[in-house]
Amino acid sequence: MTLSLATPAAPFPDLRRLWTDAPALTTLTVVLILALIPLYGAMALDARVFQGDSPWLKPIKFHYALAIYAGSLAFFARYMPTGTRAGRPWRWFTASVVFAILAECVWLSGAAMLNTASHFNTDIPFLTAVYQVMGAFAVLLTSASLVMGISIWRNRDGALSPALRQGVALGLILTFALTIPVAGYLSASDGHFVGDSTRQMWLMGWSRDAGDLRVAHFLATHALHFVPLAALLAARLFPAQALRLVWLSAAVFAALVIGTFAQALQGRPFLPFIG
Repeated sequence: MTLSLATPAAPFPDLRRLWTDAPALTTLTVVLILALIPLYGAMALDARVFQGDSPWLKPIKFHYALAIYAGSLAFFARYMPTGTRAGRPWRWFTASVVFAILAECVWLSGAAMLNTASHFNTDIPFLTAVYQVMGAFAVLLTSASLVMGISIWRNRDGALSPALRQGVALGLILTFALTIPVAGYLSASDGHFVGDSTRQMWLMGWSRDAGDLRVAHFLATHALHFVPLAALLAARLFPAQALRLVWLSAAVFAALVIGTFAQALQGRPFLPFIG
């Protein structure tokens, strides 16, 4: 007689549920991805340069980031109570979040068309005023992760194990709790560098010789990916300690965000040995 050490793998989540559980967020995700086509076309045709790069680079980056965020929310919506998802308050709240994200994209593309800065723009009074409004919209769209996280935290219908439910909920809640103070400080500053920066990391553009507040901001917005993934691994590899490991991973990730934020405030670059 032989014993198999393999355990049956859980079926891959049904992605078709995105359209039934979160139709507005799923549609938004598709729109953001398709909108990359004209943005890349504009980058190819527009020879102008702003601060060393194509003015269309920033809206392209934001489209990717916002598509990932909206798509992630659409996926996690399946773990909310059915009654909450179907309720009018949630539908109206989701509609406001979708509007805020679209407004952010229009603002970024508008600044690219003018070949000027979308953030920290003190040269064009209109864009200076719009920046404040976009800050409020940023809080609104980020609050979606908080609302969804609390809803999943309270949902005990058995669709997820306690460790996975806690991991998903904590990741979503931390996304809001960590992003808001970091982004708030960043938006109130004169720029994202702390000190004079002359060298930047490839792709991410993070400073190699000065503090960069965008590092902590980037990490904070991805708590909704890191913590649930850690919870999934803990549930698979260490089921008996999974719940404790979820809390530990959440604490470690929060410490990482706080640490990189403090590092930037001191004017020190992230991973200085790279580049």
